[in-house]
Amino acid sequence: MPNQGTLAYRVGWIAFVLSVVLWLSFADQIRLNLSGHKGSLIIPWMVVANCTAWTLYGLWKSPRDWPVALSNMIGIVLGLAAGVTAFI
Repeated sequence: MPNQGTLAYRVGWIAFVLSVVLWLSFADQIRLNLSGHKGSLIIPWMVVANCTAWTLYGLWKSPRDWPVALSNMIGIVLGLAAGVTAFI
């Protein structure tokens, strides 16, 4: 059985990949927004707020928690894109 440090490290990066896949699902909502089928403004802006908090946590933690910070940075960008395209 791997030690807890190695296991936690691997699970962290697996969670990172899953988070990126989750945030990429916003691409479909952005496409719909741009084609005239506007979505809700609430969800993307709450995603931006949540991802901003988790990004700050990952960056301010010592040592830095890169999987948390990086995956949530992607969420900020795609959440902003979904929110802006739902608004315009």
